[in-house]
Amino acid sequence: MFKQKLITGLFITLILGISNLSLAATAVDIPYEKFTLDNGLTVIVHEDRKAPIVAVSVWYKVGSKDEPAGKTGFAHLFEHLMFNGSENFPGEYFEPFHQVGATAMNGTTWFDRTNYFQNVPTPALDMALWMESDRMGHILGVIDQAKLDEQRGVVQNEKRQGDNAPYGKTEYRVLDNLFPAGHPYKHSTIGSMADLDAASLDDVKSWFNDYYGAANTVLVLAGDIDLATAREKAAKYFGDIQSGPPLKRMTSWVPKREYSSSEIMFERVPQIRIERHWVVPGRTTRDSAYINLAADILGAGKNSPLYQELVYKAQIASSASARLQAHTLAGMFRITVMLKPGADEVKANAIIDRVLADFLENGPSADQLERAQMRIHARTIRGLEQIGGFGGKATALARGELYANDPGFFKTRLAWIANASTKNIKTVANNWLAEGAYNLTVRPFAEFATTASTVDRSTGIPVVGVLPEVSFPEIQRTTLKNGINVVLAERHTVPVINIALQFDAGYAADSTGAKLGTSSFAMSMLDEGTKTRSALDISIQKERLGANISSSSSLDTSSVRLNTLTENLLPSLKLLADITLNPAFDQQEVERLRGRWIAEIQQERCSPYKPLCACCPPYSTATTTPTEYLSPAQALRPALQP
Repeated sequence: MFKQKLITGLFITLILGISNLSLAATAVDIPYEKFTLDNGLTVIVHEDRKAPIVAVSVWYKVGSKDEPAGKTGFAHLFEHLMFNGSENFPGEYFEPFHQVGATAMNGTTWFDRTNYFQNVPTPALDMALWMESDRMGHILGVIDQAKLDEQRGVVQNEKRQGDNAPYGKTEYRVLDNLFPAGHPYKHSTIGSMADLDAASLDDVKSWFNDYYGAANTVLVLAGDIDLATAREKAAKYFGDIQSGPPLKRMTSWVPKREYSSSEIMFERVPQIRIERHWVVPGRTTRDSAYINLAADILGAGKNSPLYQELVYKAQIASSASARLQAHTLAGMFRITVMLKPGADEVKANAIIDRVLADFLENGPSADQLERAQMRIHARTIRGLEQIGGFGGKATALARGELYANDPGFFKTRLAWIANASTKNIKTVANNWLAEGAYNLTVRPFAEFATTASTVDRSTGIPVVGVLPEVSFPEIQRTTLKNGINVVLAERHTVPVINIALQFDAGYAADSTGAKLGTSSFAMSMLDEGTKTRSALDISIQKERLGANISSSSSLDTSSVRLNTLTENLLPSLKLLADITLNPAFDQQEVERLRGRWIAEIQQERCSPYKPLCACCPPYSTATTTPTEYLSPAQALRPALQP
């Protein structure tokens, strides 16, 4: 009975303890002390005596965003070099740590930072600090061409493995489409093969001298240590390291995309994956905290709208999620939906559109917001149970200092999240997710198959048989009273009639007395107006009839052509006759056409004449161009003078 009462009382206490999220957020704390060495090294100390271990975490304020064009992948390449021995310990970096049972050892590189970390027993703290300071201040002498080539190969193999993984190349397309030219996040942290191949020893050493100085570094010591000990040991091992040059630092660049775009790519994957991406504000902004909540509400867990609609109800997806990737200059909001094989892609996109539109119009419910706030709060607290490694208290303090110049910034972000309202979330979502999406669909390669060949290719090209005779329609001829010869060829396939009036004179006749180009210009003037119709009237009439009428002049002939529908033959013929027999040659229209032709000639002068095919003689190198190779505009030039 006593036990049951105790448990009941404890349960009530826990409920009361979390009923006010704002108070719960402020209750999360990591006491710390912060100081700076004379060389600029920032040191943060958190004392936690629950176990005789110390988390050593070193964060350099350099990542792939700091890489100039032509040197992508350098930050990650140097992360690997830092594990390859130093001047006073040329062996494998991990060896002494393994001997003392160190845990959570690794290093990572991303857009904004490079970090190295390990948890060591308290007696091994001096060893860990010696090792970290030796590679920070005493490494260039041990980096030679052989080590550079070795680690370059390791990084390039890591890139190949990532690229060959399912959906492994999507990040390149996302970054290239979300960010404009010149943005530091436009290229991936892994870099390009070409840039890695081009990395020289001088490049690598210059990179180290620029970014790995003490003043560009944060050292966090968390665990079985006090401030006095930390101050003494930090100065002892790191105090002699050069501060490094002053560095320019961009703090924000959030490109607002005013348009949405879509792309489809194909990979060797089993399922279609649909992604939606947006650029949002950077991680130290209040908007980022609210967008983090929006992501959690939309796509975290089985009760999220995306999961409910796509996985539970429609049952066309195997997963559906939303998440925020927060960085210094900007963040990236992403919706990811993995479709089941054979699922309706159009239907899936329609559901995503509907869920997102409803969220933008109505915002989250109070219950949805409260659950998301608690999920994030609980994740944060659970992450702070450990002192170091990929997460933990050392990481929280280091991130706060590196990104916000405040080791306790995690409390500020938690408070923003705890005190957010449904109106806050709706407003921020509409500001950043209503437009500007990059939509990427990754589809599996289509499955094709070949059949066994029955062709014996050893016999050479097949013999071509007798070519068939071309079947021409019967030609009918007659002569009109005025002497015009009429030739008729009937072919009743489509209800279209072609008529050509051909005159026995072309621009070769210009040489007999008229200015060169007169025939071409005259023929082009025919549809520029008649005695009863203006050029615009003729154009409107042709559109109404669905007729095409054109006139031209070649070397020996001039023609007026009509292409019209059978049903409109008679009115089309009347229009053709008017154009041919009654051209007005209005001076205003002459000048208007002259202007257009002169502009065409000027364009031709910017592009040298090229023969129509490779077998044509290179007349462009001759001093004169034969008349038969002149374009109409070229032939017209002399006639254009008033």
